Amino acid sequence: MEVHSAVSFISGCLTVLYVLVVLYFFRGWRRLASFTPETTVPKTKVSVIVAARNEAESIHFTLNDLLVQKYPKELMEIIVVDDHSTDRTVEVIGSYASQGVRLIQLNEDQPLNSYKKKAIERAIALATGQLIVTTDADCRMGSDWLYAIVNLYERDTYRMISSPVVFFEEKNVFEQMQTLEFLYLIGLGASTIGNEKPSTCNGANLAYEREAFYEVGGFKGIDDLASGDDELLLHKMAGRYPGQIGFLKSRAAIVYTHAKPTLTELIRQRKRWASKSTRYKDKSIVLLGVGIWIFNLSILLNVVAGIFNDEYLHTAIVQLIFKMLTELLFLIGVTRFMGRQSLLILLPLVSFFHILYIVYIGIAGNSGKYHWKGRMVR
Repeated sequence: MEVHSAVSFISGCLTVLYVLVVLYFFRGWRRLASFTPETTVPKTKVSVIVAARNEAESIHFTLNDLLVQKYPKELMEIIVVDDHSTDRTVEVIGSYASQGVRLIQLNEDQPLNSYKKKAIERAIALATGQLIVTTDADCRMGSDWLYAIVNLYERDTYRMISSPVVFFEEKNVFEQMQTLEFLYLIGLGASTIGNEKPSTCNGANLAYEREAFYEVGGFKGIDDLASGDDELLLHKMAGRYPGQIGFLKSRAAIVYTHAKPTLTELIRQRKRWASKSTRYKDKSIVLLGVGIWIFNLSILLNVVAGIFNDEYLHTAIVQLIFKMLTELLFLIGVTRFMGRQSLLILLPLVSFFHILYIVYIGIAGNSGKYHWKGRMVR
């Protein structure tokens, strides 16, 4: 009984801590004002950079979307960097040369751990735009996407702007669950910017000044890690330019991409994302992540202990209820903004499996190597 009382007390403290953290995210999201682009004539030269590896089946959709942007053609360039593709990616990109799409091919003969950072770095060195905008080779966007980003940039002169990304065209419940969980992550990243404590962003929809990129040293110091071309760069920017990081809360700025079709691919992706956490210089972010991991671990341990003693199971159920209710409060606003409120019906399922995922990825993502894009990286 005494053991269970101690466990209940610790579990309760962890639950209260988690609830306060999610409420803090909720506050940050609410502090972000919705942005409606104004009718102005843009003046900023923009370089849109796409790093691609074996994307022959999808990159033409991305390029078509970029070519129909409602943005002055003389103020926009599209640079695609091929990262040693083994399919028809180069051929597909080359077919757009007459429409102004510029192709760069990496030719490193020595193995690297971060080919994507090298690709982006190479493109920025050759770019002529004042504002660098990155996206991925399997993404879709509306025709007002670039105009909305530049509109906010010219109004508020941010050094870096993070914009929303969402999964679409889900084929099954598994992919819909990923979408809801991913919305939580995107909302979390936006809320940290709203709280003026930037933590996460997504390179599929990221903009920053070319000058600022070089002023923070580019990817120097983080170029040995496969991931981090977005978050770790964000941390460098936030450290150098406090208060000059923005989140574009506008439907016009949403970039769409696809969920992973299999559990194996999902785990590989999330291990890649988690691998960069060991390089966070802001230890408060690390402590926050560790705290959330311990909270989820406590629920899992209480469930396991509940097999032998119902009291532990009751504790786990209470923790899970509070977890779901606070996440629901946060996700109502995020899903409404994205137009995906119907996904909230999956929250109980997502919230439960999220516990297993967090505990596993927290360990696996920070140890050993993993496969990504046909390569073994760390």
